[in-house]
Amino acid sequence: MKPKIILFSLLLVISAQLLGQNLMLKLHSNSPEESQSIDTLSYINTHTNYNSVTSEIQNLSTLFNNEGYFDHKITDLRKTNDSLFEANISLNKKYTYIYIKYTNIPPSLFKAIGLETNPKFVSLTIKETKRSLNVLNLKLSEQGLPFSTLQLTNIRVENDSVKADLKSSKKEPPRRIDKIIVKGYEKFPKKFIKHYARIKTGDIFNMETIKKKTNTLNKLPFANLIRDTEVLFTNDSTVLYLYVEKQKSNNFDGYLGFTTNENTNKLEFSGYLNMTLRNNLNYGESINLLYRSDENEQKTFNINVDAPYIFKSPIGANVELNIFKKDSSFTTIDQSLDLYYQFKTEHTTYLGITSSQSNNLLQHPTSTSIDDYNSTFYQTKYNFTRTDETNILFPVKSVADIHLGIGNRTYQSTKENQFQYNLAVSNIFYLNHKNSIYSRVVVNALQSDTYLENELLRFGGINSIRGFEENSLVASFYSVFNLEYRLQLSPTIFINSITDFSYFENQMVDQKEKLIALGIGFAILTKAGLLKMNYANGKTENSPFNISDSKVHLSITSYF
Repeated sequence: MKPKIILFSLLLVISAQLLGQNLMLKLHSNSPEESQSIDTLSYINTHTNYNSVTSEIQNLSTLFNNEGYFDHKITDLRKTNDSLFEANISLNKKYTYIYIKYTNIPPSLFKAIGLETNPKFVSLTIKETKRSLNVLNLKLSEQGLPFSTLQLTNIRVENDSVKADLKSSKKEPPRRIDKIIVKGYEKFPKKFIKHYARIKTGDIFNMETIKKKTNTLNKLPFANLIRDTEVLFTNDSTVLYLYVEKQKSNNFDGYLGFTTNENTNKLEFSGYLNMTLRNNLNYGESINLLYRSDENEQKTFNINVDAPYIFKSPIGANVELNIFKKDSSFTTIDQSLDLYYQFKTEHTTYLGITSSQSNNLLQHPTSTSIDDYNSTFYQTKYNFTRTDETNILFPVKSVADIHLGIGNRTYQSTKENQFQYNLAVSNIFYLNHKNSIYSRVVVNALQSDTYLENELLRFGGINSIRGFEENSLVASFYSVFNLEYRLQLSPTIFINSITDFSYFENQMVDQKEKLIALGIGFAILTKAGLLKMNYANGKTENSPFNISDSKVHLSITSYF
């Protein structure tokens, strides 16, 4: 038994060595130049069995053709010993171009990928043939032919040139979008698909374009995509499935400000309530309500209603009512109506009209600068807004608002032409994922031959130049520059510096003034919402900073 066991063990060892033995493939060429060309192809020279060797020979033949060696020959594949295979290769002439005969493909598609054609042939470098055909096939897919295929057939050498025929798949009519179905948020306003994402039935089917357009739905504040768009193809229809979910988009925003009254040395409070109700009727509508009470006994009430794509058209409407009361001096009521068209996701233009009526409340007027008046302005606006959905602290990256208005004002039976303009531009410059710089420029002006106190522009406070009381500054022209350095400590916390500059003019009293404010702020995203606190101190050009003039502003924005 022992000799048989020993013999069996030896057989197992020998078999294992034979099964694990590597086979070598060695290629011979006619010249050193050909050897160098072969070596650049980096062929596999170590194999486990004979089938792998023959497969590599076939792969080499394909590689030679792709390099332009259509006359190459591989001969004398032989087994020299138990572990070595050898073959002779003659590369012969190398061709640079291939002339492809095409049919049923518009020459414009070749030109779209940078290729020149004649009525029968298109000329390509052999190295670029594969890439060019892939790009051409992609162009066919964009023409509504998602199942198109291209293949070179009848490759041959004629008259010292390489020629081939381009065969395309069966000619079919371009596919078009026949139906769009929304899943998840069944009451999603379909007009946003047509006018906002700009996808509609009847469009040529192009999957890449559809992906780009549907991704714009993520920019909507009240909905977002929860998965990729899917397509159902049948013999006679193409159906898109959009998977959308409704988002909490109503928000409540308010702040509390407090300072010390210079005359009474008492602590005074101010604040505002700003609430936006959005898409509660599933039409994409929004209603904004604002109530503000300032330190200077000023009260503001504003309601704004935005109705996008009215009557299923690409036109939207914006209606606004603003009531401003200055202690017991005067009230001003502004009413405006704008029609707008969003010609791209980030770009919107407006045309509208604004009428104003102001009433002097003083029973015994001591100043002739306040008077009853009526005014009407015809206006045009442009808005650009770029969002960043990935940043929950700073969801808006860039904004540009331009507003021009021309009209007239009537008081004491006198009509006077006026012109107003407003520019507001802001942007966040990211230094890295934690550090950024926020900058904002605002320019606002009212041009007129004469001015009334109750029609002048009012600014100052948390939304313009910080460190000053809300709406405490009066001007016929003003500009504000806000600059913040922001350090994001975590995805939900950031701190920022405050540096504000302003220049304003009041032509009614011939006043020109420069202002500066410095401070610091922080924000934290809590379950209740985004809590912000700003501490700022402002001064005029010729006065020193005074700690008692500092302003602290608290605000919170909550979504529900």
